[in-house]
Amino acid sequence: IKQESRMTSMLNKEYIKKYLSDSETISKKLEKQSGAISQVVDTLFDAWEKGKWVFVIGNGGSAGTATHFVADLVKTTITNPSDKGVKAIALVDNIPMISAATNDWGWSDVYSGALNTFWEKGSVVIAFSVHGGSGSDKAGAWSQNLLKALQFSKDNGGTAIGISGFDGGAMKTISDISVVVPAESTPLVESFHVVLFHLITFCFKEKISEANKKIKNENIYRQR
Repeated sequence: IKQESRMTSMLNKEYIKKYLSDSETISKKLEKQSGAISQVVDTLFDAWEKGKWVFVIGNGGSAGTATHFVADLVKTTITNPSDKGVKAIALVDNIPMISAATNDWGWSDVYSGALNTFWEKGSVVIAFSVHGGSGSDKAGAWSQNLLKALQFSKDNGGTAIGISGFDGGAMKTISDISVVVPAESTPLVESFHVVLFHLITFCFKEKISEANKKIKNENIYRQR
């Protein structure tokens, strides 16, 4: 039993070492996409300045990522509840709406259908997907609802942002801005989606803070 326990411990250590080593490699490779990541921050800042909507979508684990990202966009980017915040919403959060739309329209139209109701020109759609819409399973081609939502944004005067992994899939081609986690591992891609949206959130927060300071200083100057 002790020998079996030691072998299991060794396997654990090997897995941990490889996972963290792979994470370090991915981080270095992602630096090459700093331009695209910066574009995401600038796009969000523009939406904040103009009071435009930011819609975040995803399926499965990426739906959880979408919800977490929106929580940070709405709350974490501002210091006080009286500050001007970001108009962001994760469409997957309304379970009755999602289930009704799936039942009546089909899964591929759930997000584009909701966007059609909420849409304002200049809005932003951000989609998280591990494979970016490439591949299929029993339910058919993966993530067609995400691709339709991104296309809806492009067709209606918005900005489509795709954050994916593996080879980026169809999402890489269809998006106005694409960030692809350079990994062929679902857990690593999903992990780095969280790393990316935290990076984006806190960089964005700094830009909002600087803008608010400038506005405050200008108001003080005018009052003199």
